[in-house]
Amino acid sequence: MAFFVPGIHWENTGENIGKNSMAVQLEFINFIVPIARIEERYPGGWAQCLADHASLIGARVWYDDHLLRDGAMSPAGIGHLLEEWSELGFHTHDGGDSPTRWVDVCVAEAWIGGPTLPCDWIEVEGGSAFLKGTSKGRVHGREQRR
Repeated sequence: MAFFVPGIHWENTGENIGKNSMAVQLEFINFIVPIARIEERYPGGWAQCLADHASLIGARVWYDDHLLRDGAMSPAGIGHLLEEWSELGFHTHDGGDSPTRWVDVCVAEAWIGGPTLPCDWIEVEGGSAFLKGTSKGRVHGREQRR
């Protein structure tokens, strides 16, 4: 199965990951996961994650070479995503009932300009997020359609 992003043809095998510098657009409350972590922990890896989220790509889900972004407009919606991904085997945060930092995922709010807890693998700049250690490059958001 292939996914179309303007200017880039993505095969769901993940073979295109890491070839371009990019960022994901932030909106409302953002749930962000590194694709490398998805490949390690998501049942079926990146290919299955893309298949599972295919109907949401360009709606509330988009991705670049390094990060997958999902989101919600309320804390309850983000709480649901945290529970869902935790049940998939992701270590969402340290600190138990009093979270101290993000681990496998990160929640970032667009209006406060960054992560809601410390997150050592993400950079936020000008309404977008990108993997720390990479350049920002092109920003992907709602225009990303199958």
